[in-house]
Amino acid sequence: MKILIVNVLQFLFFRHACSDSFQPDQIHISYGDEATELIITWSTGRRTEFSCVEYGLGNLELIESAFKMTPFRKQYIHRVKLTNLKPNSVYAYHCGSEKGWSPVFWFKTRPPGNSWSPALAVYGDLGYHNARSLPHLQNEVQRGFYDAVIHAGDFAYDMNDEEGNVGDKFLRQIESMAGYIPYMTCPGNHEANKLGLQAELRELYLSQLTTPHEQIRMPGFCHQFVWKSVGVNFSDYRNRFSMPGNTEGLWYSFDVGPIHFISISTEVYYFLEYGFELLTRQFNWLKEDLKKATKPSNRALRPWIIVYGHRPMYCSNKNIDDCTMNQTRTRIGTPDIMNDGLEDMFYNHGVDLEIWAHEHSYERLWPIYNYQIYNGSLREPYRNPGAPVHVITGSAGCDEKHDPFKSKQPYWSAFRSVDYGYNRLKVFNSTHLYMEYVSVEHHGVSIGRSRCTNSQYRSTGGSDTRS
Repeated sequence: MKILIVNVLQFLFFRHACSDSFQPDQIHISYGDEATELIITWSTGRRTEFSCVEYGLGNLELIESAFKMTPFRKQYIHRVKLTNLKPNSVYAYHCGSEKGWSPVFWFKTRPPGNSWSPALAVYGDLGYHNARSLPHLQNEVQRGFYDAVIHAGDFAYDMNDEEGNVGDKFLRQIESMAGYIPYMTCPGNHEANKLGLQAELRELYLSQLTTPHEQIRMPGFCHQFVWKSVGVNFSDYRNRFSMPGNTEGLWYSFDVGPIHFISISTEVYYFLEYGFELLTRQFNWLKEDLKKATKPSNRALRPWIIVYGHRPMYCSNKNIDDCTMNQTRTRIGTPDIMNDGLEDMFYNHGVDLEIWAHEHSYERLWPIYNYQIYNGSLREPYRNPGAPVHVITGSAGCDEKHDPFKSKQPYWSAFRSVDYGYNRLKVFNSTHLYMEYVSVEHHGVSIGRSRCTNSQYRSTGGSDTRS
């Protein structure tokens, strides 16, 4: 029996032969903490003594070494921060080491200041299988449609599946986008890495190791190992992506042109077995970030405040998800424990747009707060709206297919579709924002358009005229 258990463990741990390569893989970029920074992230199958990015304007004359190399699963993840980049410039780059280099990629830096018009692709719930929107997105990114991508949670389905191989395949799949423009993320429920039998057996076996990152070699396998650090608490998400801030990408904010973006983890409200500390830390951080963003001097520079996370506060889908009920956790919080709901905070600080995913469909709401509609006017509901606009865009395509809607559309729902697709977001200036939903089932035709015009912004204590 003991021999059988050992054989089962060996099969579970090492059924996927790890790459024995120094070749850079899964290359993606993201915004840094400053407007003049970008972070390049990639993986190798073997450890390198030194790794770097060579880059420059027209040639690869500059070099920046990795500030972090992390062992994770059966690979090593490298991170390089490029600083002092010239604005509105096209840089070529490749990454790697003397033992292997990537192909040459390129990126374009942001224009200086805030008086320019960012364009972004926005979606959630894109899987490795049935990634219906991917060809359209790849084509548009390479044609220069976008400055960045926002992926609002749920990657690959799931990144930790097959001992992380699905995550590897997914990151290779999006490299034709994420290697060229910043790929900005937030965690979803599929990043939780809930432990199954296989992971529990792995953890049981690894618990006998003397060090947390001890390498294990088995007869019949060549240089294979496992890491105790995988399999729990959003570990694939935290290790694979490199977002601004110091929370491993769980929550952060950044500025692009006239927009202040805030990325949050809705999952801190649902995976309470990981503790309340993350929920409390995020809530307190959000208060301070919004307080800073809504100072008159900052709001004049960046009048648009856009929040994105995974699980929506409202939805009209035909299921039992939290957003189909009035007491959504992210909306009202956990009142039995603490007053930590987000809807009041976002409303009181004049958040303009809230982007969500999770439901495998598209739905745009009228401006809403506490189930009341605050349209700007009857003819122009999105002109100077009195509350945030919510958009749910979780139908980029995954192996869980669609989420149907209830037959009766609620009064607060403006438009909805179960077509596979994604959103294009364009902020023209300090007063005009445009968003459209692209249906890939209708060959890339826009089927849901909305323009939001704000000559004033809402903030705690009243309204102030936009500059």
